[in-house]
Amino acid sequence: MEEIQRKWRVVLHLDLDAYYASIEQRDHPELRGKPVVVGGSPQSRGVVATCSYEARAFGVRSAMPARTAYQLCPQAIFLPPRFEVYRSVSSQVMAIFKSITALVEPLSLDEAFLDVSSCVSDFPEAVQLARTIKERIREETGLTASAGISFNKLMAKLGSDAHKPDGLTLITPEQAPAFLDALPIDKFFGVGKVTEAALRERGILTGADLRRMSEEELHALLGSRGSLLYRHVRAEDDRPVEPVRERKSVGKEITLERDLVDRGQMETILAGLAEQVERRLTDLELAARTLSLKVRWSDFRLITRSVSRTQGFRSAREMLPVLRIMLTQLGSEQRPVRLLGVSVSNLMPARKDMQGDLPTALTLWDDN
Repeated sequence: MEEIQRKWRVVLHLDLDAYYASIEQRDHPELRGKPVVVGGSPQSRGVVATCSYEARAFGVRSAMPARTAYQLCPQAIFLPPRFEVYRSVSSQVMAIFKSITALVEPLSLDEAFLDVSSCVSDFPEAVQLARTIKERIREETGLTASAGISFNKLMAKLGSDAHKPDGLTLITPEQAPAFLDALPIDKFFGVGKVTEAALRERGILTGADLRRMSEEELHALLGSRGSLLYRHVRAEDDRPVEPVRERKSVGKEITLERDLVDRGQMETILAGLAEQVERRLTDLELAARTLSLKVRWSDFRLITRSVSRTQGFRSAREMLPVLRIMLTQLGSEQRPVRLLGVSVSNLMPARKDMQGDLPTALTLWDDN
């Protein structure tokens, strides 16, 4: 086992199951076993932040418009998020992680990577450590977590996704090729609907199909993403677990199933993206001085518009009017759009006294 320790890192990925919804079911026992949706109201332009596994059985998913979630599951119980509670529980969980190792890289309130190479002598010992962490989370917070144990961040994350909820999956270097070969193509990082469709057109349905393509072929088909997939299907990932990361921006984007020309529909999508960005800023306790709109036309031309203001952006309510202005300024009313994105940058700590009023003056620039 000493040879394993020298040759491989041991990385855990812990992901709390249906985090917001599980906390609501914990705190309100009458909700247990029922479909719970945390996020916006179906009577508004809100989106689903997360939902219980009971709601997922009806096809409800994160980032889905709340109205769509209601159509899929009319009996669902819709609740507004309680971020103060979610942050408090997250602090408990992160304290558990940091009591094990200093090499903890939080990804959000409910998930993190842990490098435990110096804490265990082999993979079986790492499995036992993951069980201990899961049990501590259950005892101290009343929540369940899924764990992936492997030799790098990529494989640990795939492991935690493999069996949910309350799962535990070990993927050793010897097991990785078979695991990746059997993986559906849409489960690889960065493969969205458009990339999946492009791969499926060429008969690439699984990791085994992907592995048969050369890096040159994948790069010609998908650009830099193709080269990344070439490495990932071979379990190559040398990223370290980084306890402190300086975040440069926060963003969400979506490639549309069908090109859109209706500006009202575009604004609805932008509202959902802005709410997702707001939640991420809230998680991180940040605000942003710069707001950017990303639009890719049907001819694949990409346009970015950015606005900055001194007092910063923090909420979707602040972002959406500015996004609408930027969208209108693009003109081309009947020009089809295939991708929309919202991002914020020039991040700064959020202040409790930050005001939500729109500024009287905005600085606008283009990045074509």
